[in-house]
Amino acid sequence: MLKLHLFFIVFLFAGLVPLIAHAKRAAHKPASKPPVLARAAIVVDLTSGRTLYAKHADQRMPIASLTKLLTAMVVLDSKRSLLKPARITDADVDRLKYSRSRLPVGSLLLRRTMLHIALMSSENRAAFALSRDYPGGRAGFVRAMNHTAKRLHMNRSHLVDPTGLSPRNVSTARDLTKLARAAYRYPTIREYATSQHQLVLGGAGPLVYRNTDPLVYNAAWRVGLQKTGFTNEAGHCLIVIAPVHGRPTLFVILAAPNAHAHFQDAVNLRSWLLKRAAHHR
Repeated sequence: MLKLHLFFIVFLFAGLVPLIAHAKRAAHKPASKPPVLARAAIVVDLTSGRTLYAKHADQRMPIASLTKLLTAMVVLDSKRSLLKPARITDADVDRLKYSRSRLPVGSLLLRRTMLHIALMSSENRAAFALSRDYPGGRAGFVRAMNHTAKRLHMNRSHLVDPTGLSPRNVSTARDLTKLARAAYRYPTIREYATSQHQLVLGGAGPLVYRNTDPLVYNAAWRVGLQKTGFTNEAGHCLIVIAPVHGRPTLFVILAAPNAHAHFQDAVNLRSWLLKRAAHHR
């Protein structure tokens, strides 16, 4: 009887050993897919150009204020002086969404300040004013935006305004990797998009604008470029470039369902990449 018990224990233990080993391997193995709440997302290694993750990356959808990266490129490509002042007028008031602005009509700001707060804080009136203060006016500016998008081979993208307030500003996550890669080459865009705050004079009084992206305040991320966006149609959107194991990595997240989901998706994707890299070492 004792021998039978010993045989049973040995048999049971022999069966458990591979199960325990498998459980340990599973615990250390990164998840095959990270949890991503956004409707569409893509992650690209900018050095190799390799796509590391994709979810509905070719689905066309509104992009909200991610538009402003393209707006900034058109402003800078015009070669007009950023030290020239420009005024907020009634033509810059949002009458589509009636979004709030901290810049009252009549505010006089340097064009560089307008570009700064348009990128850092998604200030819509600043973006509207920059587009109006362009050869050919706002219509000419939008034509230049679409021309630039075509030049970047953003073949599934179309723009109708410089802010992204219109749901007719559409693109795909994959197209937006082309925009982000191009915008990343502009030192001014990188500087303004990643600064944490900016004091603005020229409105009703001194205003402190802050970055809309909490990731820029996290030293571990070392954000090199970012832009947030939100409208009801677009959901919560994010573009961010940050190093992962020393390699510049681009995250594009579209149509996240709530005010924290796009940032959490980025955190989850970055953690997944770090774990995956550690697993393959």
